[in-house]
Amino acid sequence: MAKEERTVPKLDLDRIIAACESGDDVGFCIACGEETYGVEPDMRRGVCESCGEKKVFGAEELIIRMG
Repeated sequence: MAKEERTVPKLDLDRIIAACESGDDVGFCIACGEETYGVEPDMRRGVCESCGEKKVFGAEELIIRMG
């Protein structure tokens, strides 16, 4: 049986800016790229519900870190 490959969503500046502009309190896991909703803008190292890593950051926090 072939191993199922999982596609990691691309995490780029355009996607993060769109999340900031949406006003939906979006964060991103920098380990797997998944979006997480209900995240404070300044969240750092939250637990990802998808992969379990402590690498969820608020979109606004990621903008600051990328600057």
